[in-house]
Amino acid sequence: MKFHVLLAPLFLIPTLALAHGAQDPSPPKRGKPAKGLASPVSPKVTASFDLVRTEVRREGGHILFRQEVREEAGKLTPTPTGQLAGSEVFSYVWPTSIDSGAVGFDAAQGILAFVLTAHPDFDDTPLEDENGDGNKGNDGNLWHSHWVVLVKDASCPGGLKVRDIPEGSKPKLPKTWPGLPILIDSPGFKPALRGQVVEVRIPEQAAAFPAQFNYDGVTAALKVNANLHDPLLCVTSTFDVASGDLSLPGRVLR
Repeated sequence: MKFHVLLAPLFLIPTLALAHGAQDPSPPKRGKPAKGLASPVSPKVTASFDLVRTEVRREGGHILFRQEVREEAGKLTPTPTGQLAGSEVFSYVWPTSIDSGAVGFDAAQGILAFVLTAHPDFDDTPLEDENGDGNKGNDGNLWHSHWVVLVKDASCPGGLKVRDIPEGSKPKLPKTWPGLPILIDSPGFKPALRGQVVEVRIPEQAAAFPAQFNYDGVTAALKVNANLHDPLLCVTSTFDVASGDLSLPGRVLR
């Protein structure tokens, strides 16, 4: 079992919370539904990760996850290191209020986030051949999707990690779990990155999406633990947070 497959998207969310002094997202806000989350331009943030607008909406039987950045979405990927340990991950992230059970994990396991990641030093989509070359194990450098469950861990620089699976335990896992000892899923939803836009359309029947849920937007860099042990993944840098405080103010309605 190649546990390196899992180490991509987990770090993103933890950093966000710490960056703004919050350990957990605030309870979903009630009231008028948000029409996406607008974010001010941040000249100090690299343009590819400077969020301008974040949206999650229902559209034609799908859930659309969308982020707009200042320019050149997806242009930047990590510099290869030639090894898994200590390698870097870049990510576009949508933290949500959706229960982890909605995508095939046990219920109430932590913060469920949908993420797009790129990491040239390892592949964590063993069922997919993103570059179409017949090899399903060499596509990590291409942007691809995951569901991840994030939880607190004080030993991580960002205070969060992707939830580990203790040795000997048998948690509920999605059918497309990539076989790693962590709560991550590789569902194979294809992203589109063009111009300023990053987006993914997920068939609504692909998960037990609630009638309404809340979301936020984040861009972040991550690193695989140099010692390759629990915790496997920790956040290193948060580039931008749509709400500014990870309060999940975006609201998706039926």
